[in-house]
Amino acid sequence: MESAYQECLFYELKSTGLEVIKEKPMPVIYKDIKLEHGYRIDLLVENKVVIEIKTVEAFTDVHTAQVLTYLKLGNYKLGLLLNFHVSTLRDGIKRIIL
Repeated sequence: MESAYQECLFYELKSTGLEVIKEKPMPVIYKDIKLEHGYRIDLLVENKVVIEIKTVEAFTDVHTAQVLTYLKLGNYKLGLLLNFHVSTLRDGIKRIIL
């Protein structure tokens, strides 16, 4: 389900003229080694806002940690956790600031 929501949100954001990157790889740098560890940001908007899409009963600390990791690795300041498994999307938004 998450991939369908990701595609729809990607389309909607792009249609408003925003620059959006889908599935942006996030390598881990350890000392002098670049590790392609498999981290991927669901959507990166205007090279500033990290968006992580979920379809879960409720957010957990792991979800927040995931976004914080992306913020730190990419030196971004703002992240949004979006949960589409809610009756009103407003109830499924969590803003994370680094």
